[in-house]
Formats: sequence, structure tokens, C-alpha cells
Amino acid sequence: MSFFKRLRDTIVQKSEEVTQKFTDGLAKTRDLLVEKVEDLVRRYKKIDDDFFDELEEILITSDVGVNTVMELIDDLRTEVRKQKIENAIDLQPILSEKLVALLKNDEASDTALNVQDGRLNVILFVGVNGVGKTTTIGKMAHMFKQQGKKVLLAAGDTFRAAAIEQLEVWGDRVGVDVIKQQQGSDPAAVIYDAIQAAKSRQVDILLCDTAGRLQNKVNLMEELAKVHRVLQRELPGAPHEVLLVLDATTGQNALSQAKTFGQSAGVSGLVLTKLDGTAKGGIVIAIRNELNIPVKYVGLGEKMDDLQRFDPEQFVHALFAGLIAQEVNEEQKEA
Repeated sequence: MSFFKRLRDTIVQKSEEVTQKFTDGLAKTRDLLVEKVEDLVRRYKKIDDDFFDELEEILITSDVGVNTVMELIDDLRTEVRKQKIENAIDLQPILSEKLVALLKNDEASDTALNVQDGRLNVILFVGVNGVGKTTTIGKMAHMFKQQGKKVLLAAGDTFRAAAIEQLEVWGDRVGVDVIKQQQGSDPAAVIYDAIQAAKSRQVDILLCDTAGRLQNKVNLMEELAKVHRVLQRELPGAPHEVLLVLDATTGQNALSQAKTFGQSAGVSGLVLTKLDGTAKGGIVIAIRNELNIPVKYVGLGEKMDDLQRFDPEQFVHALFAGLIAQEVNEEQKEA
């Protein structure tokens, strides 16, 4: 059975609505990455060094990441020798399979949030300004409310008045209370108030915003460390998740932010926003392969329910949707 057929069979068992969101959200990346690969395999009847050089360039342009691309090309060269592949078109499903392998987490639960029934679950959001952090918090609050959970928001980004106001707008939209203080207040004090309020109101999920920028990086990391200390003192085991929000449209810059925050802020998972607005969706592959931090959620559009749990098979299926449809058509003709 071909790789595309196996992938198609897996996707059939999943929600059609989610499949469509991935397919629509990754249209720009599909246009850049997959169409160029398709053009490449059509132009080269025989696989040679020039073919691999061009493939390398396409993958790097799609922000798959230099280290990841080098490993991938080496793997493909090995497969070509081992399977005695001559025709470039026969390499396409192997490339797709390798991409799924790069994106797959060691355990399926890796993409699940550490949220348990019967306790107050605290999720801390970190990331620089402008990446869609507050929007992600709002969408996640909506998601948890849809699941019947009692949710509370903490406006811990006291550095910007606009951040507090924006979180309140989301709170009103979703129907969730926001714990806040004045601009310039101590963020750790806001988080302390939020923990007390969450306990007294028997909340299931507390989503905490944090500042994305202070005068310098040292200040920012010290502030995050203080927030961590308050959380751990008031609720041992908290935060249960530290989600770093990254803007996929920034490509390699997102990767360097992930490295900085990952080392300093105890990040447990990543949220990649604005995937629908970029052709740089390959950054998901680079981040997953080069950092030992799972991508847990992806933003695939502007709507409230366009924040989706990351699914490697849906991601690759969306990228190669055209080829998979082509294979289906060929099968139907033969039948």
C-alpha cells in the first residue's frame, strides 16, 4: 500500500471539519513548497546531484531549517541508493513519509495539554509582543468553555495597557472573567490574585498572560521567574503548562525565539499562530526537529475555533492534498 493511501485512510477516520481547517490553513505553504517539489520531480527524469541541490534550496526557502534539510537530503540519498530509485517522481511519497516522521512526537500524548479533571489547571503563556499571544489565550478560553470547563483569565502583561484591554475584550467575547490590576502593577501580584480567585470560584482552567517585552531580556526572564515562584508557592505543581506562542510568519526568527524562551522560561509546548498567513509553514518541521519541545497547537485562521491541536498527519496530508487527490482519481479510473 502506498504511503499516500495509508495517510488517506488515517485521515478518513478524523474529523472532516478539522481536515478542512488544515487544508485551508496551509494553502500558502502548499503553493510554495509542494508545487515547487512537484515541478522539480516533473523536470528531472533521473535523480542526480543537481536534483538534490534544487530540492535542498526549495526546502530551505520554505523555512524547513538548514540542519533539518541537510539530514533530510542525506536520508533521501540513502533511500535512493538502497531502493535503487531512478525516477524522481518515485521519491515524492518517500519525502512525505520522512516529513511525517520528523513531525511525529515520540508519544501521541506529547501534543495533549497537561489538563486534569478535579484540579485547578494553570497554563502560563509566554512570547514576544505581536505574535498573537492574547488572541491565542482568548481562543483557548473559548475551546475550554465549549468543553464545559470553568475558565478564568489573568492579565499578567501589566507592561502595556493595551494588553490588559485586549484580554478584557476577549473575556467579554468568550464570557470569561479577567483578573487584572492597573498598568505597571507587579505581574506576580496579578497572578497571585488570580490564583486566589480561581480557588475560591472552583475554576477548572486558569490562563495567565505575561509580558512580551520589558526594558531588556534579563528583566523579562526575572519577571517570569518571579511569576513561577508565586504559582509554585500558592499551588504546588503549577504551572502545569508553559506555552510559548510564536508567529509562523516570522520563519527562522520564530526558531531563535523558541531557543531563547525554551532555555529560560521552562517552556513545555509551542503554539504556532498565523500559519494560514504564511508560506513559511515549513518552520513547524524545523522547530519540531531542532528543539525538543512539542508543537501543541496551531493557528489556522481568524475564527474563534481556528486554533487546532497540532496533528502531524493532518499537517502532511494538507500539504500533499493535491497529490493525494490525484492518486484517488487514478485509482478510480483503473477501477
